[in-house]
This record gives sequence, C-alpha cells and structure tokens, in this order.
Amino acid sequence: MITIKNVSKQFDTKHGTIVALDNVNLEISEGEIFGIIGYSGAGKSTLIRLLNRLEIPTSGSIHVAGQEISNIKGAPLRKARQEIGMIFQHFNLLWSRTVEENIAFPLEIAGVSKLERKKRVADLIELVGLNGRSAAYPSELSGGQKQRVGIARALANNPKALLSDEATSALDPETTDSILDLLVDINKRLGLTIVLITHEMYVIQKICNRVAVMEEGRIVEKGEVLEVFKNPQQQITKRFLQQITEKDDAREMIDIALEKYPEGQILKLTFVGNSVTDSVVTNLIRDYGLIVNILQSDIAQTREGLYGTLIIHVNSKQQNLNEAINYLNSEQIRLEVISNYD
Repeated sequence: MITIKNVSKQFDTKHGTIVALDNVNLEISEGEIFGIIGYSGAGKSTLIRLLNRLEIPTSGSIHVAGQEISNIKGAPLRKARQEIGMIFQHFNLLWSRTVEENIAFPLEIAGVSKLERKKRVADLIELVGLNGRSAAYPSELSGGQKQRVGIARALANNPKALLSDEATSALDPETTDSILDLLVDINKRLGLTIVLITHEMYVIQKICNRVAVMEEGRIVEKGEVLEVFKNPQQQITKRFLQQITEKDDAREMIDIALEKYPEGQILKLTFVGNSVTDSVVTNLIRDYGLIVNILQSDIAQTREGLYGTLIIHVNSKQQNLNEAINYLNSEQIRLEVISNYD
C-alpha cells in the first residue's frame, strides 16, 4: 500500500544543511494501522509531509496506492492526493463554515455535484458520530467534535490511506480514547490504511498493528507492536515504553528499595499474552523460596494481546535466585536486573 524506499530529505538553511530524514525504508500494508513514533525533531512530521507530497524527497522514492507520489505533478498529483486523507493536530477547520460545509469543502474542490455532496456529507456525519451538529460552527464544538469534523473531511473523497499528524495530542485523555476508538472503527468498516504520527506510546499501544521508532531522521526499530513491547532493542524505544509501563513514582520507589534492601536484587519482568495472567509471584515464593516485595505492576491491552510489567525486589540464596531466573526465562518472561535507575 505504502512503500518508502531509500528516502532522504535535506533542508538548506543559512546555517548549513539539515538532514531531516536519512535513508528511510518502510513498507506499510493495506488495511493496517501503522504508528510512527519519535520525539520532537526525529523527522516524523517531515516523513508524513512526504507521503502526501507537501514535501519532495531529496532522494529515494515513495509509492502510495500504486502511484509514485514522489515523482508526479500537476493533475496526476491532484488526483493522487484525493486518495490520501489528512487529519491535523489543530483541526485546520474553516471557522466561517458549518460542520456540513467544512466536510463538503474537499468535495466542492473535486467538482462533486451538490446532490452527491449532500448525501456523502450526511453519511460521514453519521459515521463520525456528529448527528444533530451539521449546522454548528467550529466555535460551538468541543475539541473532540472538531477533530471528528476533521476526520470526516479527510474521508470525504473516499481515500485509500488516512494520515494522522499528532491528531490526539491536543485532546484530554477521555477524548483521546474516543477518537482512537473512532479510528479503529473506521479502519474496520472501510478497510482503510491508517498511518499515525505521534510522540505518545499510549496511542501506539491502543490501536496500532505495527510501529516504527524514529530518532534523528532514521528508523531505528520497527515491528509488530506486541513484539516491540516484549523485546525493545533501542534505548529510545525503552524510554517510550516507560510512558505506559512505569508510573510517575517508579524511580523514587526503586531508589528507596535499593536503599532499604541492600541484599538481593530488583527485577523488572515483562509479560506478553497468556503469561500476563500466570501466577508467577506465587511460583517464585512457593517453588524457589524467594522473599518477594512488589514495587510496581501494570497491565496494558494492545490490539494483538495483553502486555504487562512487574517490578519486584527479591531476596534469597544465590542458587535459588539463579534457579528462579532460569524458570522465568523458560516461561518466556523478559527479565531485566535493575541495580540502579538512571
């Protein structure tokens, strides 16, 4: 559906050349929800602007829905863009137009007849849950309702791909959940390929099938969400995972535990799938004679299954501890020994 091959993007400034993207390669399948995560300056927003040809790559090629979007212009480009919907962080609505008129705007540009526009807009208003708000102006809507208008407008021309640039970062947590649920529903109903740009791991966890992690213009890690959660390879990926697996006071609790329990070790256990619900702590105490203090636990739901973390302090004879570690490894539970926390 989307193929990004050897793509680099440079910007020339008075202070020199800035490399925004460095040899990026990516394959996004039809019908999947694909997340691209990175901190500010990682290059993710530049990448999404290349996907709808708001920017042109310095080198490499980009194909979207069978069209090499990086190498067309004029009428073919305008037609290709109709197959790529875009949702923006700050909605980008026309404030002098009603909900209905905002959604109809891309249809007007495409030359769709008034009768067809009216029917299409009515269907979209129902799809995004804005029944009864068609005559409202943006100033009369909540943030979540404005984003629903933005989503409906992005779907107006029946695109094959939907791009989301930090679409939930300006919303409160409850509204974020409702918008993410809507995107999943749209994905299921329409079979639409969705590409999400975000700096929030929660968004990736909740709705994405696969994820790519970006740093300094490069993709440093990619794969199925559950696999990346289970076995992160890069330090930046581990930092992102801390957003959803470690509570705000985790560092303080671990520091206190290291001081209070100088003997033994602090272990971070990562569970995936059925192992999340297994009686691991009970087994450690009963079968290996470990003294276990639970410092923190958390379970998250991804689209592919459960993901859980458990931070514990354990104390026992070294032989028992070694046997317990072998048991954890045999259960395919990822184990990290924490001797300090920095």
